[in-house]
Amino acid sequence: MPELLATAPGLWLSSAGATFLLVALAEIGDKSQLVCMTLAARHRGTPVVLGAVAAFALLNLLAVLFGAAVAAWLPEWLVTLAVAALFAVFGIAALRHEAGDDDETVEEKPGHGIFATTFLMIFLAEFGDKTQIAVAGMGSTADATATWSGATLALATTSLLAVLAGRRWLNRLPLGWIHRVSGGFFLLLAALAGWRLIARI
Repeated sequence: MPELLATAPGLWLSSAGATFLLVALAEIGDKSQLVCMTLAARHRGTPVVLGAVAAFALLNLLAVLFGAAVAAWLPEWLVTLAVAALFAVFGIAALRHEAGDDDETVEEKPGHGIFATTFLMIFLAEFGDKTQIAVAGMGSTADATATWSGATLALATTSLLAVLAGRRWLNRLPLGWIHRVSGGFFLLLAALAGWRLIARI
């Protein structure tokens, strides 16, 4: 029991850290940052960040609950296989990402406060997005609270960077290389999931 208690925090932190890294890399330069940058250019940054964080917290909660439910109902080998395939697809897609793939116009929702506007825009833009699906996949194979914490902190960080740094500064980042690193990390997680599957056979 003492050994279990000693290793549990380490496992929790490693799961949260892996989720943070995966989600942060996947979201840099994504449309959610475009939403935050565009709104922050015309409004105060605080309600933009708070609206984005609230939306991401809810989206991640839905994702980890779905992932945990799937893991509880389906055989572990099937969940692991699905996660490996999912991460492999996302990894290949990230490696094949072309500049301008995420360029989208951002239309502000009229008749709402800036907090509500940001919340609605982020929620609608990210619902069912690859990041939410990836969080659901992580939540099905790792600790749900660690996955939620890592993902929400990562998305809060990228939203804050978008508001503080602005679109001009972010456009100077080597987004092509960031997508490649993200793709490599997805593929690494896919390989680890595949290895877990083989080890259980």
